[in-house]
Amino acid sequence: MLGLGFSSGFPFLLVSSTLSLWLKDSGLAYGIIGAFALVKSPYSFKWAWSPLIDRIKLPLFNRLGRRRGWALFTQICLAISILIMAQMSPSPENWKLVAFFAMAVVFCSASQDIVVDSFRIDSFEDNEQGAGSAVFVLGYRIGMIFSGAFALLLAEHLSWNMVYTIMSCGAWVGIITILLSKEPEKDRSYYEPSAVKLPFFPRLKRFLRRSIVAPFTDFMKHNKWLLILIFILLYRLSDDYKAPMTTVFYDDMGFTKTQIGYASKIYGMIATIIGGLIGGIIISRKGVKYSLMLAGILQGVTNLVYVGQAFAGNNIYMLGATICADSLAGGMATTALVAYLSSLCSVAYTATQYALLSSLMSLTRDILSSSSGWMASHMSWPCFFLFATSLVFPALILLWYMIKKDIIK
Repeated sequence: MLGLGFSSGFPFLLVSSTLSLWLKDSGLAYGIIGAFALVKSPYSFKWAWSPLIDRIKLPLFNRLGRRRGWALFTQICLAISILIMAQMSPSPENWKLVAFFAMAVVFCSASQDIVVDSFRIDSFEDNEQGAGSAVFVLGYRIGMIFSGAFALLLAEHLSWNMVYTIMSCGAWVGIITILLSKEPEKDRSYYEPSAVKLPFFPRLKRFLRRSIVAPFTDFMKHNKWLLILIFILLYRLSDDYKAPMTTVFYDDMGFTKTQIGYASKIYGMIATIIGGLIGGIIISRKGVKYSLMLAGILQGVTNLVYVGQAFAGNNIYMLGATICADSLAGGMATTALVAYLSSLCSVAYTATQYALLSSLMSLTRDILSSSSGWMASHMSWPCFFLFATSLVFPALILLWYMIKKDIIK
């Protein structure tokens, strides 16, 4: 789980904050840098092809087993796509080509996530899921340090092309892990072909009903289900909107890549983990709705710290305080929202419904935040972060209404 978590976590920063700094060094405009958030959109729609990965057997790779075969295939594709991306130079003339291969990296990474999540769930009994998930998340965070702090440290001494070439080696952690692992032995009878061979169209109809229609219709049984979806979309908007531009902001303040790497990718990651633990304690003692409200307020408050950083300029102590405060609140908010999403899932459709809800959660990060670069280029940094802070109010107002109407228990 540690190795698979690493393999799942390391690609993310290569197409987000680490990539943003590469784009800035290459002279791209803020609007284009912000628009690169769109390359992460496959993370938001991975539910669309997850039933195919769950059921189709891969030739050649299937001899490793359904899960291991797909995992090895996606990891090899991931390594190749990062390696191809490493040969690019994101100049103002060919940034669209870089965006295309960055999206290819995301597609491979999202496909790997589908397989690895299934592998993790199938590998443990119910009473072991918590421990397995905890180790997986730890590996995920280590993977993000590899593609964040370590990549920025390398960028101080090597070209970005060489840095991304080295980053492609991260996929070997997952490849070796899968080759040394065993295929999960849980009963897969639900996914196996029926003993009675049906014609193609009846099989297709049954496939669509089980995979797509049933999970949706089951979720619609929730009171005010459409309001719940809107809340999930808005809750992390304030934090996620500014995310594509934070590394660019640090660079504008005059911090070196080493300082950014240490502060944002190591101290920030530690603060995120601590925030997640605090969020879990608050949920166990006060409940989900109290945790959602507290973390939501803290998201807005900690965004204001960036305004202070903008006025403080190149102050390394202020940078540490800004990143730690933001990461702490972000860790709490993510834990609270994940707990809420988990409570919404039906036992019969847990995997599919969670994939759908978590994909919706990432829409703000991957699509709505794509205009952040344009906004940052048309206003000062303090005004930009004040605008990002204001985006927390729709979610808090909607949360207050849902608690009052007992929509959130």
